[in-house]
Amino acid sequence: MHTDASPKFTTVFAIWPGMTHLDFTGPHQVLSRLPGSETIVASPAGGAVEADGLTFGGTERLADIRSCDLLCVPGGVGATKMAQDTAFTGEIRRLATGAQYITSVCTGSLILGAAGLLKGRRAACHWAFAELLPLFGAIHDPARVARDGNIITGGGVTAGIDFAFTVLAEIAGPEFAQMVQLGLEYAPAPPFNSGRPELAPPEIRERYETVRLNMLAARHEEALAAVALMG
Repeated sequence: MHTDASPKFTTVFAIWPGMTHLDFTGPHQVLSRLPGSETIVASPAGGAVEADGLTFGGTERLADIRSCDLLCVPGGVGATKMAQDTAFTGEIRRLATGAQYITSVCTGSLILGAAGLLKGRRAACHWAFAELLPLFGAIHDPARVARDGNIITGGGVTAGIDFAFTVLAEIAGPEFAQMVQLGLEYAPAPPFNSGRPELAPPEIRERYETVRLNMLAARHEEALAAVALMG
C-alpha cells in the first residue's frame, strides 16, 4: 500500500489522437485522487491531442517521461492504427519495463499487445474487438476488470471506472477507494439493461452487430499489420 511516507507514486496516462476520451477521463478522475501522487498526461508529440470529440491540451511528450509506477493506455476505434506506430509502442514498452502496474482500458489492450506486453497473458478488451487480442498472443478475459500479475486491464469504455477503483483500492486500500467512490457518487443505475451483448435485447444486438462487423474488417487488417511490425 502506498503511504505519505513512500516516494511519490507516478501515474502516466499515454493518450493518443482519436482515442475515446472516457477511456482516459474516467480512470483519470479516480486515480488522480491517490494521496501523495503525481499524475502525468503524455502523448506521442506532446501538446494538444484531439480525442473523440474533445481536445486535451498541454500534454507532455511521452519520450520525455523517464519512468512511472503505473502506466495506463486508453483505447478507441483507432487503437489498431496506433498499434502500428512503432515509436509509440516502443515508448509504451520502455515505460512498462519499470512500472509496477501496466494497465489499459478498452482497446488500449491491443496497443499493449502490439508493444509485446501481453504474450501468454490474460487481458480485457471491448467485447466488440476482443477477438483481435489473440493476434498479439494474448488471452481474452471477458471480465469487466482482468488481472494477470502486474497487468490490470479494463473492458470497454465505462469499465475503465471500475478498473480505476480496483487499482485505487490495491494501492491506497479499499476504505480510501470507497471514500473516493462516495465523493464521486459512483452508483451506476443505467436506464437500460443493454450494456453487454448477452444483456441487450436481440433486436438491439442485431443492429449493433452490423455496425461492429463493418468496423471489424478494417481493424483486423490493421491489427495484422501491427503484428507484422513486431517482427
